Amino acid sequence: MADIWQVALDHAVAIARQAGGVVHEALQYDRTVMTKSSTVDLVTQTDQKVENLIIQSVKQKFPTHRFIGEESVAAGEACDLTDAPTWIIDPIDGTTNFVHAFPFVAVSIGFSVNKQMEFGVVYSCLEDKMFTARRGKGAFCNGTPLQVSAQNDIKQSIIATEFGSSRDPEAVDYIFSSLRDILCIPVHGVRSAGTAAINMCLVASGCVEAYYEIGIHVWDVAAGSIIVSEAGGILTDVDGRAVDLMSRRIVAANNRTIAERIVKEIRPFNPPRDDAPPQQ
Repeated sequence: MADIWQVALDHAVAIARQAGGVVHEALQYDRTVMTKSSTVDLVTQTDQKVENLIIQSVKQKFPTHRFIGEESVAAGEACDLTDAPTWIIDPIDGTTNFVHAFPFVAVSIGFSVNKQMEFGVVYSCLEDKMFTARRGKGAFCNGTPLQVSAQNDIKQSIIATEFGSSRDPEAVDYIFSSLRDILCIPVHGVRSAGTAAINMCLVASGCVEAYYEIGIHVWDVAAGSIIVSEAGGILTDVDGRAVDLMSRRIVAANNRTIAERIVKEIRPFNPPRDDAPPQQ
């Protein structure tokens, strides 16, 4: 009997590469910009086109599976992670990068069963890097195994983070207070690729020691989370507790020593959960 989850992973890789082709073409011809929650929370017709492409393709092959998609949720669908096989999709992670042709844009596809990530695919379209991981079977980039950095000294580390789309002054103060304290540990540097999925793949690749962010969404980090863990890294909440992908808060690090040191400097706050009931 065929390994059904391997079949699903192979399909995710194929459709991610196809979606990447759509992104490449759109970079040349169509980057029409719209906004969602704010003037800096961008969406394009390509985001919507790619998400529809992925969902329709998966539905044909796996008609009983469920979906959480960034643009579907933006259009009003529920963001509920159940025990059912569920595809968690960010059609363009790094939409602002895409709009500006900044060269880090990813298609992110995670797959969960019983609320546990079974596999993840992150295709960095413009780099032509296909990151994949399956639970218990390791993480890879273009077929080459990934391994997190062996660095234990935070002062010898590079840390990745993002600033999100919220421009609420209080949230911005929290973000920059944390950034200042981490930078002044001191660390070797702080980097921002503009996409959570690629930041997490950089952790998995050993290029950076950790990535943290408050305000991301489950579709930003679902695929990346299993890629990090299968490359030997760890995931926590920004307060050091177990990670909850619906909480919109995450630390992905090469090891617990680095994670715990970063957590000490973060000023946590609580954005609305992805699975929170819609406000009336």
